Amino acid sequence: MEDAAPGPSGGGAPRADPCPASWLQRLRHDVLRASQLSLSLAEAPPVAVVAVERYAAAARPPPPGPAYCYDVTLADGRRQERCCLAPALQGLVQRCALRAGGRVRLARCSYRYDEKQLGAGFLCLERLDVLRGPAERGGEEPAQPRRRPLAGGGGHYLPLWNCEDPYGDVWLASRPPQRLEVDDSKLTSLGHLEMNWRSRIHFSPLLVRILHKSRLRYYGKPDKKLDIPYQAYFEVADSSGMMSMVLWNSLCPEWYKSMKIGTVLLLEQYGIKTSFPFKTQPTPRDSQMKRFTTIEISLNVRDPPTKINIIPEKMVKPEWRLPEVKYRFVTRSELDNLPNNHSCDVIGLVTFVGRVERSRKREYGEDFWIHRWAHVVDGTSDQPFILELFATSQPDVFEHIHPMTYLVCTQMRVVRDITENTPRTLYLTTSNESQIFITGCHKGQSYTRDSKVKNFIQWIKTQSEADQIKKTVIGGYYPFPPAPKTFLKYCKNNKVESVLKAITEMKREIEDLHYREHKRIAIQGIISAIRYVSYADEDAAGVEPIQKSRVQSASQTTVKNTDMAKDCVTKGKKQSHRNKEANSLLDSQCGSLEQQQNPNMLTRKSRIKRKIEHRTEAEKKRNLSACVSACPYFTRSASKKLNLREFQQEHSVPEQNILAEPDTSQPCRADTEGVSDTPEIEEMRRACHESWQSDLWIKVKDNLIDRLHYCTVFPESIPRKFDYLHKEFLTQQYNLHPAVHKPKEYITKKEIQEFKSASGLGHYEVTILGINHDLAVDVAFLPIFCPEDARLFQIEDIQNDTLLSCMNCISVCQQESTSNEKLFDTFPLSNETIKAAVDLDRQHVICILDICHLGEDKVEVFLNKIYKIMETDAVNLV
Repeated sequence: MEDAAPGPSGGGAPRADPCPASWLQRLRHDVLRASQLSLSLAEAPPVAVVAVERYAAAARPPPPGPAYCYDVTLADGRRQERCCLAPALQGLVQRCALRAGGRVRLARCSYRYDEKQLGAGFLCLERLDVLRGPAERGGEEPAQPRRRPLAGGGGHYLPLWNCEDPYGDVWLASRPPQRLEVDDSKLTSLGHLEMNWRSRIHFSPLLVRILHKSRLRYYGKPDKKLDIPYQAYFEVADSSGMMSMVLWNSLCPEWYKSMKIGTVLLLEQYGIKTSFPFKTQPTPRDSQMKRFTTIEISLNVRDPPTKINIIPEKMVKPEWRLPEVKYRFVTRSELDNLPNNHSCDVIGLVTFVGRVERSRKREYGEDFWIHRWAHVVDGTSDQPFILELFATSQPDVFEHIHPMTYLVCTQMRVVRDITENTPRTLYLTTSNESQIFITGCHKGQSYTRDSKVKNFIQWIKTQSEADQIKKTVIGGYYPFPPAPKTFLKYCKNNKVESVLKAITEMKREIEDLHYREHKRIAIQGIISAIRYVSYADEDAAGVEPIQKSRVQSASQTTVKNTDMAKDCVTKGKKQSHRNKEANSLLDSQCGSLEQQQNPNMLTRKSRIKRKIEHRTEAEKKRNLSACVSACPYFTRSASKKLNLREFQQEHSVPEQNILAEPDTSQPCRADTEGVSDTPEIEEMRRACHESWQSDLWIKVKDNLIDRLHYCTVFPESIPRKFDYLHKEFLTQQYNLHPAVHKPKEYITKKEIQEFKSASGLGHYEVTILGINHDLAVDVAFLPIFCPEDARLFQIEDIQNDTLLSCMNCISVCQQESTSNEKLFDTFPLSNETIKAAVDLDRQHVICILDICHLGEDKVEVFLNKIYKIMETDAVNLV
């Protein structure tokens, strides 16, 4: 029978030690005294989570258990304790509910001894409660070097969210170059090796330069007895040609970070093996260079133990005739003419970078790729490069990509739809040999001498920082690449056996998502209802988006959230930030961006708002109605004073749909007492609609077996305008949560929802009725349009999707109305939107949904595409 106790905090046996031990020390003592080495805790105090670290399981427990285990480091303010996490709790880590920097309350612990070692054991966490709020710092011990996992067979920790990145202090940052004399007479060449390798056991020293470098490959599996199962490929060359070189196992942590593009190596006691036939091959930049593909160089710690030396560049002799690293940079104006799968290098200024997301390598597997999207401009075209950046085993670079940095990506592959004359999909994706460089990494790189890089530098010098930063966006939902024009092509591009998911399966798919895992699924249904949801003023009020109305009654639309009315407050934040990174652009040749100060200018609207304060009381009341219409946001306090009777009609209009120009002088404040609507506003409300529902929906919605609600749009889903003063905070928000808690390195006190949205003023909730009329699901549609730069998020192919195109027009209209300084007459549910919805009434359609787990219990589900099923079985877009 399990021993039970109130826990070390609640009156356990006192210790004889006159200095009271920490709570975690007493917990370990009490668990060890329990007869079953297990203890339930009735009243345990909160403890901080310092780290959550992952490693390979020694063996899969039956039935096929998890391939990975997790160690959790806890702190009670006085000391740290590393504990093993029970397999039943691993889902908390996979959903990022249990994470570094949080707090937990332990409910049950046990102690496990390692039977293969003397006196070795550790605490195991079997039950715990995750608490809200961040943990408080204090009393932590310094990190221990080279800590081994508690329960695994391996000797190192893996990165928490993927396997390609180096993680932990086992990975040496650099190996210093060696000053040694090279005996040229003893050297051999790659060409000579290729001809004579079969007749030799020991090989002469090699002197080569690294031209290409692959990402790390982790090949560990349960029951494998390899300590560090990694490998990395390099392409090395001398005057005779180029050959593959493989770095194996424990040599990877020792040398991988030091072996950079352009590094010169002296290799001794290496092995030669036949080449692996299925590995990827980089595209050679020198067409005249000979490639040796039958054999590869093998570097290992034994059989034989390889000797590696790095030769400083200043000691490289011209008579060695080592080839220089070459590049194939392309400009954005040249990209349109490049074929699919073409390899190229690019450089540009980052204007958008998305959040880091994950995708499974194999369905139902535990291994993930991590990637993010970015937009880069180089001044040669109105269009940006769209880049799909997968992790390249450069976490220090990958995690610091942000707008206004200068990005170089090598060995990128062109992706385009070659089946269409005018392809909609055109972007670049990383390959296995891609390398990424950002501001701060460019110095000394050979590409700084490339002519197209020099042209980019000259273009950057002509640009205004203030103008460029207005166009920058970070994070949020990014619907790319677009779904194909036909569902038939969608099916061909999809690798899973069953493309269509039932609505009940959709629920299971969402529940099985891991943290930041992104999937695109297809379901059948009937578009039955559409509602518009506007956002609160996140800049002024700092609140989460508020859902304004829901259709619940069969006879009329009832507005439940009357606190949606908001005060006319626009909080201007327009200011120019000096780009510190520009001073260190691409070596000494790179000039900084032109520094300009943008004085706060009063717009015509802000001058009008100031005049309101000097008018009569009657004029104030009349102008307040206009202010309510012209301003997109209202505070909660003002909502209590407004008359909202008109919103309780069957068809109501949202408060406002105009993205007003921020007033940089002062907020627009007016007395809201006794407000009455002007005839113009009443007329607009009668002419427009806030929601639509089909007759079929009215008949069946009260008799459904189940209705799933996945229509919430979280602050993390909304793209934000980039603020250079808060770049560290914004960059951290859209990276994956770190494995080890670090003190905040920024002074930002704002929440993410307080940063200006780069999309429209709201989103849509779309109800999809199952084709059997017994289930329904509510999903969201987010109109994405960046007012300052229409190229950034405008997806051309959405125009072929009538309903979604009409709903997306609101963002465009908001921008036009702001620039024209007048009200527009296209409201969220315009006549065109309702007509497009009516055309789909009772029709079976296929809905493409983008789903992504945002951490804890937050999952976003966005409607991406709608396919119409024709009677002739042909599949076309609506």
